[in-house]
Amino acid sequence: MPDLPVLDAEEQRVLGSLLEKERTVPASYPLTLSSLRSACNQSSSRDPVVEYDEQAVEQVARRLKDRGLVRIVWSDSGRRTLKYHQVLAESLELAEDERALVTVLLLRGPQAPGELRSRTERLHAFADREAVEETLRRMAGRGLVAELPRRGGDRDSRWMHLLGDPPESAPAAAAPAVDRDVVLAEGGPARDARVRSSYDAVAAVYADNLVNEVSGLPFERWLLDRVAAHADGGPVVEVGCGPGHITAYLADAGADATGIDLSPGMIEQARSRFPEGTYEVGDLRRLMRPVTATGWSAVLGWYSLIHLAGSELPDAVAALARPLAADGWLVLAMHAGSLVRHNDEWFDVPIDLDFVYHEAADVVAVVEAAGLVDVEWYLRGPMTHRGETTNRLYVVAHKPAPAGQGEV
Repeated sequence: MPDLPVLDAEEQRVLGSLLEKERTVPASYPLTLSSLRSACNQSSSRDPVVEYDEQAVEQVARRLKDRGLVRIVWSDSGRRTLKYHQVLAESLELAEDERALVTVLLLRGPQAPGELRSRTERLHAFADREAVEETLRRMAGRGLVAELPRRGGDRDSRWMHLLGDPPESAPAAAAPAVDRDVVLAEGGPARDARVRSSYDAVAAVYADNLVNEVSGLPFERWLLDRVAAHADGGPVVEVGCGPGHITAYLADAGADATGIDLSPGMIEQARSRFPEGTYEVGDLRRLMRPVTATGWSAVLGWYSLIHLAGSELPDAVAALARPLAADGWLVLAMHAGSLVRHNDEWFDVPIDLDFVYHEAADVVAVVEAAGLVDVEWYLRGPMTHRGETTNRLYVVAHKPAPAGQGEV
């Protein structure tokens, strides 16, 4: 094992950005100085967010070159432009799983295993949280990482790299790490069974209380009206439709709307309250194309991803994006934040549900990774007169047309 380099905060950001982009945008790698600056200054997947100028980035890169950790090369095509290539992974003899973890630790500082699994999705596919922990223990044996003492309020220990002090972040000092994979502690099937039985139990009283909620939600009505107008009579599906009121709203607005839900109890409520609609029991992760068209004009995940672990989000969003028609919309609604909240009662009915909150930047990154474009996102504060206590996140994105099918 070679001696570990001691990196300052700027060197960590430059090397972490190069490691990330080498895997996520290989066609544009090595990076130009401008691209490297943009990668360092990203507002998503970075903690803290920085604002380096090109001169500062160039100075750091040349300092790393002198230390043998960056190679500066000429572009092999087009204009003769200097490009920057990291050699840290080679220098430290990092395996692919080790490299992915080092990348995210350099870019975001100390994190829990569940966070690391979710955030390395595009760099290396860990089978589960245990696979992350196994790699971390192997890396600890090589002196690359260390486990930090668990802080008060933490559900899991965090790990840090040992390539220099992690950059300080004011929010991180006060906010405990959130392990969004804790909901899978007993496995995915057991979690799904709890979700299904809880919603079956609460279906009737849930519908009684919320089936008319859209009338008091002006922003949501505006967004749903946009969806219906975009669909222009085409097929729209709401996954996780509950008692069917959002699907019915879209149908009344002119969309050919279908609702599916994991809970038979909720589908029974939907069919009873909106008998003209189409409602079926189904799993959003196995969404099929409509029988009447080559793809859905819009797919809505309206508070239907809120029980999934962070590591499950990329596959779930990809499953919703896959059957979209060209220029079809994916619309997501969820609770925003860094929290996993357990509820054992809802409307005075016993349940067993974990609600997972997600940060806007993480959700947008997952949507973009699914190949969707023109991503819009909106954050709405709680409407306290309705008893709301959480910020609400809404994300809209388009599926691009296949190459060669654009406008002439």
